[in-house]
Amino acid sequence: MRKVFSKPWFLILVLAQLISAIIAIATDIFIFKIGVAAIGTIILLIAYSKKIMKVLDVWVVILAFICSMIGDYFLSNMNEDNSMFMIGISLYLLAHIGYLIFSLLNGSIKRGITIGILLVFLVFYYSTLYSYITDMSLAYVVLFYLVVSCVSLGAAFGIKAAAQVKWPYVVGIASILFSDTIISFKEFMNYNSLNILILPTYYLAQICITIALYTKNRMCLIED
Repeated sequence: MRKVFSKPWFLILVLAQLISAIIAIATDIFIFKIGVAAIGTIILLIAYSKKIMKVLDVWVVILAFICSMIGDYFLSNMNEDNSMFMIGISLYLLAHIGYLIFSLLNGSIKRGITIGILLVFLVFYYSTLYSYITDMSLAYVVLFYLVVSCVSLGAAFGIKAAAQVKWPYVVGIASILFSDTIISFKEFMNYNSLNILILPTYYLAQICITIALYTKNRMCLIED
């Protein structure tokens, strides 16, 4: 197998993603909070520029990044407003659906892994989280979000691609699920000891997904 080399512009932009993530974590400035996804979108548009109208799977990830950025706005400005929180997690849900569609367009759901992940998180939801959610409509939204997130990770494991593509993508989706779990501790259970991990894992997810899709394009170019 031929080695996949990254273009200098890609390395520079990934470095910009890392810098944006570090500044966002340190300062909580909104422009940097959406910077990682925004730069990821730019990377994908450049990488696939010659065939951008022919890659539906890339577009769903771009749309997922956009939904994440808009969701960031609502969650950053919710100020304990439940409706803002609902809109924010709904946009994150759309992002997860985008990631799930990408996986399904490039493979299939790993049933055993998916069932295992679902069982763990459903037990967590009903034994711990559910009792803290007083708004039933929010409880159903959170449950649906949890199910989609778990299925999205199970589908990521089922991607039929080279290891350089598959495993960064799996790490990305797993990082989102981990970050979301900590957010649920914070928002519903008022448990804040793990808050420091929310943003690093969230940005790690977006960087890993960007790397996975960029590498997929590079490998396709080598094969052609």
